[in-house]
Amino acid sequence: MSAPLMQAVVHTGAGDASVLELRQVPRPDPGPGQLRVRVHASALNRADILQRKGRYPAPPGWPADIPGLEYAGEVDVLGPGVTRWKTGDRVMGLVGGGAHAEYVVVHADETMAVPAGMPFTDAAAIPEAFLTAWDALVVRGRLQAGERVLIHAVGSGVGTAAVQLAKRLGATVAGSSRSAEKLDRAKALGLDEAVNTSDRTAQPPNRPTAFNVILDVLGAPAFAANLEALAPRGRLVLLGFLQGAAGELSLEPILRKRLEVIGSVMRTRALEERIPLVAAFSREVLPWFDGSATRRLGDSAGSEPLRPIVAAVHPFAEIAAAHQAMERDENFGKIALSW
Repeated sequence: MSAPLMQAVVHTGAGDASVLELRQVPRPDPGPGQLRVRVHASALNRADILQRKGRYPAPPGWPADIPGLEYAGEVDVLGPGVTRWKTGDRVMGLVGGGAHAEYVVVHADETMAVPAGMPFTDAAAIPEAFLTAWDALVVRGRLQAGERVLIHAVGSGVGTAAVQLAKRLGATVAGSSRSAEKLDRAKALGLDEAVNTSDRTAQPPNRPTAFNVILDVLGAPAFAANLEALAPRGRLVLLGFLQGAAGELSLEPILRKRLEVIGSVMRTRALEERIPLVAAFSREVLPWFDGSATRRLGDSAGSEPLRPIVAAVHPFAEIAAAHQAMERDENFGKIALSW
């Protein structure tokens, strides 16, 4: 008897969006400590674009030809030893790959509950953006109330999540973008200061307005300016290098100002590192999405609930169009995908 099949997005090679196809592939089964999720929605990430181009392979143990780093859906099958969840529970989470499929197998302790009443297409926009932003701001950046933070590419999924989280922490938030429209929209999320990087006449922040934490996805071309913009003992958290990973630089500001340069990536982390991060996020941050918690991590009473920002929802049959939209940099927030 042949194995049951499911639909999945598959790379037929490395290249442009035309290498993406919906195909029938074997449906995975959960092992001990795992569960299988019936995926109702996922979201698109820059990592999916890079993987499609052959520049960012999936980590060992994850499907090499099925992309997708986050999912939202319902528990379908419990593996041996799983007691935390039950069939039909609404769940979401991060994976190293394979989430652009009708089913995905995940470790039970990496899975989070979907906030009550939230549509799956919104929930799918939470895991990568908000876990990345919270880890960068709180765990690695150690952002405190009263500090100043600069968020590059503020209109991205991570950027829109980081603005909301930083405001919850009581920080003053600046954000950069080449789009005036995206900067205006970010102000509605709590952005205090807009930095339009398309304006060549704009002056860099001077010392009295220097930043305690900077979240950067641009990479080498922005590195020197980031070091100069940091306050003494500031922290630069590197999340990517969209504009390049190599270049000449001076290390002098790092020593002079006692700066920290911190690298962070989610996809390649070991299970032993991801599980406690998901547990802490579920405990400290997930309640903010339905407004049930008002005093966590420096929060002030009466703060607005967090919300994932979804720019567009594409059916998986339009996966190529979703990739093309992300590559045109049209989206403010996340691009969601649904079955």
